[in-house]
Order: sequence, then structure tokens, then C-alpha cells
Amino acid sequence: MDLQTTIYIFVGLSFALYIGIAVWARAGSTSEFYAAGGSVHPITNGMATAADWMSAASFISMAGLIANMGYGGGLFLMGWTGGYVLLAMLLAPYLRKFGKFTVPQFIGDRFYSKSASTVAVICLLVASLTYIIGQMTGVGIAFSRFLGVSSDTGIYVGMAIVFAYAVFGGMKGITYTQVAQYIVLILAYTVPAVFISLQLTGNPIPQLGLGGGYVGTDMSLLAKLDSVVTDLGFGKYTTQLPGSSLNMFMYTMSLMIGTAGLPHVIMRFFTVPSVKDARSSAGWALIFIAILYTTAPAVAAMAKLNLHATVNTAVKAGGDLYAPEASLVNEQRPDWMKRWEKTGLLKWTDKNGDGRIQYYNDKTKNEAAKGKAEAAGWKGNELDVNADIIVMANPEIALLPNWVIALVAAGGLAAALSTAAGLLMAISSAVSHDLVKGVFNPNISEKNELLAGKVSMAVAIVVAGYLGLNPPGFAAGTVALAFGIAASSLFPAIMMGIFSKKMNKEGAMAGMLAGLFFTLFYVFAHKGIFFIKGTEYLGLIGGANSFFGITPEAIGAVGAMVNFAVAFLVDKVTKEPPEHIQAMVEAVRIPRGSKTVTGAH
Repeated sequence: MDLQTTIYIFVGLSFALYIGIAVWARAGSTSEFYAAGGSVHPITNGMATAADWMSAASFISMAGLIANMGYGGGLFLMGWTGGYVLLAMLLAPYLRKFGKFTVPQFIGDRFYSKSASTVAVICLLVASLTYIIGQMTGVGIAFSRFLGVSSDTGIYVGMAIVFAYAVFGGMKGITYTQVAQYIVLILAYTVPAVFISLQLTGNPIPQLGLGGGYVGTDMSLLAKLDSVVTDLGFGKYTTQLPGSSLNMFMYTMSLMIGTAGLPHVIMRFFTVPSVKDARSSAGWALIFIAILYTTAPAVAAMAKLNLHATVNTAVKAGGDLYAPEASLVNEQRPDWMKRWEKTGLLKWTDKNGDGRIQYYNDKTKNEAAKGKAEAAGWKGNELDVNADIIVMANPEIALLPNWVIALVAAGGLAAALSTAAGLLMAISSAVSHDLVKGVFNPNISEKNELLAGKVSMAVAIVVAGYLGLNPPGFAAGTVALAFGIAASSLFPAIMMGIFSKKMNKEGAMAGMLAGLFFTLFYVFAHKGIFFIKGTEYLGLIGGANSFFGITPEAIGAVGAMVNFAVAFLVDKVTKEPPEHIQAMVEAVRIPRGSKTVTGAH
């Protein structure tokens, strides 16, 4: 069976599975639509949370980022997993005990103000819509490569699939669909890794293979990779850092507290029966996430080595990497390169006219590597490889069987669609439950609220599709920006709401708005890009070292500090919360019992 047919079968079967589960688990009440009835088993919820969390960024992009950044790419592993520890210890149990459907509802009730709830909805919508751009873009990339359609068509198909199981099933349908999606994506990620680890190290466990020996040599895999990349002018894989140590720390912190503040992740802990189950499901989620996250560094290193070995025969055979005969003749390039060239994510430019592909760092400060390249007649790097293709192309680079390549296609789509569904659920509940019921029409019937939830979900899918079809100019950084927004706006408000009984509504609202606007201002001023695609202006802040070397992707941690500082300053000059609110905060922190999830205001 040819590759394309195999891909159609695997992707088609996975989509049929998702829709079948949605029909079986369709929501019949607001409790089922918003919180799956509050009756999901901790292990099931842990698996669904893992799928909700491991988005296109985790599945498609993370290993590519690590492959490009080397050791410094570990900040994504530390930030994202560390955020789950924060979530499990500091937020999930208390939010579950509070017994509400959504984060804005918690903030509105805790800070005794519909205005506070509305500000939280604004922060939630900005973070979720920013995040969803990356998911829809990931869907488009996966479809354009594997189904042979345009990325725009892929986004339309993705919208239809999410509509089928999210609108009708709500959180109940999404939960059980995400369990299936987790199984698909984790198999798609680990099976190729096992094959490739066996090929390169003889060890079937990728995590152990990463520290093992490179087949046919007396060198370790990482030592071999370090030798190759440094000889070609790249930084040493096992030690390079992204900018300053301060920036790496702030980047990690931004991802960590952004993880703990992402509303679509927090919502998952409202679906379990008790506080104990909330803690348990957070632990299970960490276990399920760890399977992929401990595999990612191995995938990154092995894919980078395989890519170099494909383009330069001397990587495997040994000898001079700059020898004329070592470079791959373009006409003899493998089929996988031709397929990815059609997507525009892999490009070759013959700068020296020799018909061969030279892949090296032409901007290196390594004088030895620069001298070798000039002596060999190389005129600059000729291969442009988008980091997003590393995982998706990995089994093709390693010449694995067609069914493995098809499995990766289904896994990439499962990762993007599962997170998109979770984000859409967060957006829908914020609009229908927190705005329509909480602010505009408190007496709305359950039937009409459920209808409002489904309509807002449908509208959110259309908006998400539009943003995927017409991404802003800064789309490449949207995932990191979404974490920064959540970190600087929602996380501090939730933390103060749980652990500071004296924090009042004025302080909380001022802090959220200050953190949000500070972060957005820094990003747009630094990058100099409007929301209108292709429209640019000169940034107000110039250069990468504008604010102590902190990049826009890492500024969310500073935004959180601004949020806390403003909140406490405003709190000191305004009236403290009523006594019954302070008593409620004290009661929520007592680790016994929990309210039934009713969503009642």
C-alpha cells in the first residue's frame, strides 16, 4: 500500500473515532457541557488533561525548538512541566473545592464583583485566542503535507471536525475524545522514537539511547552530535544557551506560571468529583505528559543528527565534512525532501552553483569552521529547514515504514485538535456562562444557557478558523505570547484569590489590567507588529537587549510581578473585602470536602 493511501486510512479512522465518541458522550445539561457532570475518573481526566495540554506546540514544535537550541531548549521542558507542579500544589485542589465551572466565575465570586469577572473574561479571551492561532496553523501544516491539500483547506476540515465533537458534546464529549487523542498522539510520538533510537544507538528506549553510544563508533550519541555541529559552525549542542542566563530564567518562569494560569487547563480540574481527585488527576497528567516530554530531547538530538547525515555523507562515514563529495547532490535528494519542499517549510538555494546542498552555519564566529567553508568554495548555507518539520519529518528522514509515517500524521492532528477543543471550551464557557448568565441575563434558563454555550462555541470556531487562515504577523511567537498573557494576568489573580484573604476587588482588577497591558505593550513595542497581517512599523523598543536582555517571549514573568505589585499597592489604599468573603477564602483553604460542581452564582 502506498504512503498516501496509508495516511488517508490512519487519519480517517482517527477522525471517525473522535466523532463516534462525541455522539456517544453528547452533553444533555449545562453541568455536562461545562464540567462533564463533575464525574470524570482521575486517571481519565489525567489522560484528557495531557492531551489538552500537549498541543501542536508540544507535538510538532517542541522537539524542533530543542534541536535548534540544544541544551537551552530544556527551558520548555522545565517551564511546562514545572507549571503542572504549581497547578497541582497551589491551584487545582482549591479551585475544585470552590465548585465553579470557570476561572472568571471564581474570580468574580472571590472578588465579589461582576466587573472583576468581566476583566478575567477579557484576559481569558486574549490568551485563548492568541494560543489557538498556533493550533489552527499546526492543523494547516499537518494537512498540507500529509493529505496533499492546501493549508487553508486543512484548517476548514479541522474546524469541521472540532465542531462535530465540541459543539454537541461540550466538556463531556471533549473529555472522552481527548482520551482517544492522547492515545493516538503518544503512540505517534514514541513509536518512531523507538525505531530511530534502535537505528542510531541499538537501544529501544529513546531516553536511554540519548545517553548511549552512537552505532559503529566508540563515541556517545551526544558527543558525535557535538562534533558534527561544532565542525559545521553551530554552537555546541550540549551547552548552548538562548541569550543570557537571566532571559532563560525569566522565560522558564513565564512558561511555568503561564501553564498554571491557562484557563483551558484549569477547567479540566472542575470535571472530577472531589478535591482528592483533583490532586490525583494532576499527578496522572504529569505521568502521561512525562512520557512525551522525556522522549522529546532524544527525538530532537536524533533528528538533528539524522538530518545532517542525510545532507552530508561524511557524518556517518567519517572524514572531512567539507569535502566536495560529502555534500548531497540536489538531484539525488531523498523523496521526503521533495515532499516537504512543496509545503515551503524546506528550501534549497544553490549559492555556489555546484548542484550540491551545503548545510552549515554561515554566520558562525568559529574561525576554523569559516575557513574550511571558504576553502571548500561554499558561498553560504543553502538549506533552510523550518523547526516545525523536525518531528513530522523524522520518520521519513529515518526511512521508517509507511504506517509509522501515517501514525505521526494522525498524532500531529490529534495534538492540535485536542488543544483547540479545550481552548474553544474555555472561550465558550467564558462567553455563555460568565457574560451571558453572569452579567447580562442571570435568570436565563438552563436550556437557553446550554444553547448559548453551543452558539458561542460555534462562533469561537469560526473566529479561530479565521485567525488560522489570516494569522497575525507575529504568529510564530503566539504560543509563548499566550503563556505570557496568562502568566501576567490570570495567574496572580488566582493566587491572590486563594492565598490572600485581604486582597480586594479593586486590587485584583487593577493588577490584571496592569499585567495584561504591560505584557502586550512590551511585545508589540519590541516586535513592532500590528494585528493586521503584513503591516509593520518601527518598534518603540529596539534590539534584543532592551530590558535587561529579556525577550518578548519571556516578559510574562515580569508582567506577573507588575500585576502583584499594582494589586497590593491599590489594595493598601482601598477598602478591604467584606468579612464573609474573608471567611470564604479561609474555608476554601481547609483541605476537607468540596462543593458539588453546580456552577451556581
